Amino acid sequence: MRCPNCGQENPAGARFCFSCGHPFDEAPAREERKVVTVLFADLVGFTSRAEQMDPEDVRALLAPYHRRLRSELERFGGTVEKFIGDAVVALFGAPLAHEDDPERAVRAALAIRDWVREEEADLQLRIAVNTGEALIALGARPEAGEGMASGDVVNTAARLQSAAPVNGILVGEATWRATRDRIDYAEHEPVSAKGKSEPVPVWEAVQAKSRLGMDLEQRVLTPLVGRERELAVIFDAFDRAVGQREPQLVTLVGVPGIGKSRLVAELFQRIEAMPDLTWWRQGRALPYGSGVSFWAVGEIVKAQAGINENDTPRTAAEKLRESVAAAVDEHERDWVQGHLAPLLGLSDDAALDRQEAFAAWRRYLEGLAEQQPLVLVVEDLHWADDGLLDFVDHLAEWASGVPLLVLASARPELLDRRPNWGGGKLNATTLALSPLEDADAARVISAVLDQALLPADTQSALLEQAGGNPLYAEQFARLFLERGDVAVPENVQGIIAARLDGLPDTEKQLLQDAAVLGKVFWSGAVAGEDGAEALHALGRRGLSAASVVRLLRVRSSTRFGTCSSVKSRTGRSPVRRAPTSTSAQSSGSSPSAGRMITPS
Repeated sequence: MRCPNCGQENPAGARFCFSCGHPFDEAPAREERKVVTVLFADLVGFTSRAEQMDPEDVRALLAPYHRRLRSELERFGGTVEKFIGDAVVALFGAPLAHEDDPERAVRAALAIRDWVREEEADLQLRIAVNTGEALIALGARPEAGEGMASGDVVNTAARLQSAAPVNGILVGEATWRATRDRIDYAEHEPVSAKGKSEPVPVWEAVQAKSRLGMDLEQRVLTPLVGRERELAVIFDAFDRAVGQREPQLVTLVGVPGIGKSRLVAELFQRIEAMPDLTWWRQGRALPYGSGVSFWAVGEIVKAQAGINENDTPRTAAEKLRESVAAAVDEHERDWVQGHLAPLLGLSDDAALDRQEAFAAWRRYLEGLAEQQPLVLVVEDLHWADDGLLDFVDHLAEWASGVPLLVLASARPELLDRRPNWGGGKLNATTLALSPLEDADAARVISAVLDQALLPADTQSALLEQAGGNPLYAEQFARLFLERGDVAVPENVQGIIAARLDGLPDTEKQLLQDAAVLGKVFWSGAVAGEDGAEALHALGRRGLSAASVVRLLRVRSSTRFGTCSSVKSRTGRSPVRRAPTSTSAQSSGSSPSAGRMITPS
């Protein structure tokens, strides 16, 4: 047995190296290739400034700077990899990925830039944000000085930072593509970076287009296809809520990109075209941040009261008072306003009685619906904490006699937390959205490319990559239109990576192994003792070929299929390998005794 640390040969069964003492039973370091976003920030002119200062003064200046940057970076879900003097390197997407890591990184950069501009007149800095593939050491401890990421993406971020304007932010092309719909950018000359054979295209981040959670996207690029039945259910629920004055709860459940927001937008367009006035209020559960437990409800109240983000507390309180006065009877106004105020940050909610607050919030919403039909949209309910879920459930259970529709969207993870969500209520409906048929997905692709007929191989490749997901179909087609090849868009890869990192370790490992083997394989090649449960759990989460895994009994065998969008642990398309009895037997199974994984 050769020691991996010093190379010394040791007897078989030795627990430690006889030469250097290195333990042999240590688990090998885990590494994964991930698409990450790197943020690199550096103070301008600090080296020459520090030259004239005592070390204690340098530390006194840098300590609050480091604390503030760490606070902003971690607030947006980033990980500080290292502080090097006045330079800061942070990662978004490692060790855990989020589907919007590039956006989080740019928003963090904007927050840091605005803090320096508005509050720190003595400081100036340059920031760069770059997205790309890196090798991530999953067990690294950044707080102990251990590096986490290796790859060109880190080096390029450092080069872009040195070329950024003072108190400005430069982003690379991949970051720009992933965030251009959410962030305003200004054109910038390509950067001739040291060590790069070609100039690097960059853009300067100016500002975020909207606050997170405030706007329901109404952008429509493609026709609605394959969702006629689901849309009819939503329209019928709205009509029943208005016609029978009976509140309705409709929950749209599906994987990212499957079309939940599009169905919400279709209802909005229908209501907007109606002659009668209907109030439309929306909120979103946020995946990160402080004080966001009832963020969605606070958004709804702000919108109804006309409260702007830059209103003073006094102005906001007055607008809230007027809104409450218009919605509820005089004897209830103080009670309702007192419980709405904490949602807007106008009072402390430490002593809030939850049931009493729920009743007051419900009374306010019922009062609004008594005046005009009211639609409440709550997006991303899978990110909501138990408090918000309890309130939505309370509203559906206790509201009565008013035309109110609560339309919620969520991923399958919601049903892992609340398996009986909406159950037992006659006025509650849950719609599970399944992947589109190939013919419908082809119509989405044709609409994006503005081309009715495509070469057979091109269309086949795009359909295979999309896997029936309308967002994937649109994004793959959009990138194909720009680059002429079937590559994985950054936002699609981010969605997949975030879902993989959110899985339990056993399920994630099984899916990674399956992606390496290919779309069809014997389950014995990847599944251990708990393989059946893991495969079933993956199917419930929509990470198989169908939204629910189907066991296909063929000669006492079962085959399953990995989702066409799932990539191997390298982030690239899985290697397709025909299953053989040899590989099945080598993992302790056989074609006659094992199970296979196949597309349904």
